[in-house]
Amino acid sequence: MWVLETVAVAFGMYSALPVPRVEWNEKNMRYALAAFPLVGAALGLAWWGACALSAALALPDLLRGAMLCAMPTIVTGGIHLDGYADTCDALASRASPARKQEILRDPHCGAFAVIRLCVFFIGYYALCCAWEPTGAALWCAGLGFALSRALSGLLLTVLPIAEGSSMAKAFVDAAAKKRVRMVLGAVSALLSAAMLRRGGWQGAAAVSAAALTAWRYCGTAKREFGGTSGDLAGWFLVKAEYWMLAAAVAAQCWERVR
Repeated sequence: MWVLETVAVAFGMYSALPVPRVEWNEKNMRYALAAFPLVGAALGLAWWGACALSAALALPDLLRGAMLCAMPTIVTGGIHLDGYADTCDALASRASPARKQEILRDPHCGAFAVIRLCVFFIGYYALCCAWEPTGAALWCAGLGFALSRALSGLLLTVLPIAEGSSMAKAFVDAAAKKRVRMVLGAVSALLSAAMLRRGGWQGAAAVSAAALTAWRYCGTAKREFGGTSGDLAGWFLVKAEYWMLAAAVAAQCWERVR
């Protein structure tokens, strides 16, 4: 029973999908981060479904791209975009780490957040339109959504938690940290291997993009904020998925011209 409750906690926190409402407690929050990649798997299935529907209805690439672009927000409710926007505001302030933490906690949306979100959606929509849903590409996309969440949860257990980050601290403190880290590390490795095997050059490009984004996230979190937080984890996840898709599209273009 606690396993199902753990999955429900993960989906209830990190998605907008309907799940049974459960009361959070120490037991079902203990491994909630380990269940986080399952939300990515659900999103990957939604992408597959959108592509199948587009093919069945012979929709133009622009409409298929719009469906794919909107799918992450529909499935997650935009929770990670909220962290992305807050982090963009904080980074643009070029203030001290303490002041950046205050900006993260500010419920208002600043000008830089709006600008970066507009630029993000323009770029993501263009990539969704350019991306070709081949068999290898679908595998990369589906596994990539799970990989970004596995890495996000893993790095929450590795990096120091910034002062004042109550939500991230609640999940990390409740977690069986060592076991969750081992599970998410193993899941990240398996997903990366599967992407390399099923995706070929596209998989290699996407995994490399995720690794580089994770490396930058670690440096930015420590240098600019004194540690990570829930908002920073969301910022990383959004950027990882963006650059994985960009890398996959670049690999497809390279495969066509070589």
